[in-house]
Amino acid sequence: MPYVYAMGAILCWASLPAAIGSGLTGLSVPALMAASFTSAALFLYGRDVIAARSFRIFIPGTFPSLLGVWGIFLYHFLYYKTMDLAPMAEGTILATTWSFWIVVFSSVISFKKLRPAILITALMGLAGAGLVIAAGKDISFASAHMAGYGLALICGLVWSSFSVTLPLMKLKQDPMTAFTIYAALISLVLFFVQGDTSLPGKTAMFSAVYLGCVPLGLSFFFWNKALSTGNITIIGYLTYLTPPLAVLLVSIIHGQEVSPQVLAGMGVIICAAVLGKFFMKKS
Repeated sequence: MPYVYAMGAILCWASLPAAIGSGLTGLSVPALMAASFTSAALFLYGRDVIAARSFRIFIPGTFPSLLGVWGIFLYHFLYYKTMDLAPMAEGTILATTWSFWIVVFSSVISFKKLRPAILITALMGLAGAGLVIAAGKDISFASAHMAGYGLALICGLVWSSFSVTLPLMKLKQDPMTAFTIYAALISLVLFFVQGDTSLPGKTAMFSAVYLGCVPLGLSFFFWNKALSTGNITIIGYLTYLTPPLAVLLVSIIHGQEVSPQVLAGMGVIICAAVLGKFFMKKS
């Protein structure tokens, strides 16, 4: 069941390009953060009220709360800034390193050392994701975008450290609603402080609300369920499937052709996941 939840989160993330296309283009980072996280917070709170039949919000302790700000707010803020400062393909490839670091960090925690076989399969998955993202594009890491590349690499470390640390907290209730509310409040402060408080157009607003409810809100719920009950190393391997699934959804919904490079990359990712699971069982 945890891996079903993990795939649910992955599909939520993968649905973004097919669902909204370029609908978010033109939104400033503070406006995007404010609209998407407010939507995510309302979505998760509404889900909690229906599920628990209570209006109470579970507020975790100080350290888990700081971890939530680190993982939920800071990761997305850095990711959106990356997309502002670096070309999308190059930035996405570097940001995708969070899947690699999840496998590495969780392996070290589980075995007290990094097993070479797991490192190799993690690099295989990263290579497969890179093949998918780079399909049909000229990839060049230009020095003019070094700031964006640096932020993308930091993104990978932030989300992976958050994902690996959260299960160690052993919280009695799902903290994602509180984490998302923190992110929404900080984002609203940034939005009003930055000066331009004009509302986005209908298309941009719809796209931001979808981003908040599905790739953020629903995925956070699934992600926490997966992390709290599953083997995080195996979950890390599964997350490499996000880029190819995004391409496949765009292909299915918008009728675009899938290139052989994308299929090859997906094959590499699946092989890495199968081998990684084998080596985990063997260990």
